Amino acid sequence: MRLDSHLADAIKLAAIEVFGDDVIVRLFGSRTDDDRRGGDIDLHVTADPAAADIDHEVRFRALMWKALDEEQIDVVVAARGRDDRWIDRAAIREGIVL
Repeated sequence: MRLDSHLADAIKLAAIEVFGDDVIVRLFGSRTDDDRRGGDIDLHVTADPAAADIDHEVRFRALMWKALDEEQIDVVVAARGRDDRWIDRAAIREGIVL
């Protein structure tokens, strides 16, 4: 995984602050491959349906922008218990839980 512990901790703390203690955050995409270079930070967030909305996502993105010093971040938010989309299935299958 190409994400240092400081960044991983910042992501987890921000996710808990915004989405609650039961949030699950996964890193997926190119940053999961140690042999690659560069790439944006792809995050998949699974949260309670009450928190899986655009307002919470915007708050999370704002915290991430501050914590990660303007690095490119892509965020996908999924509501726990709802039907998975293709991106949800891919992130769950290939992602690394932070």
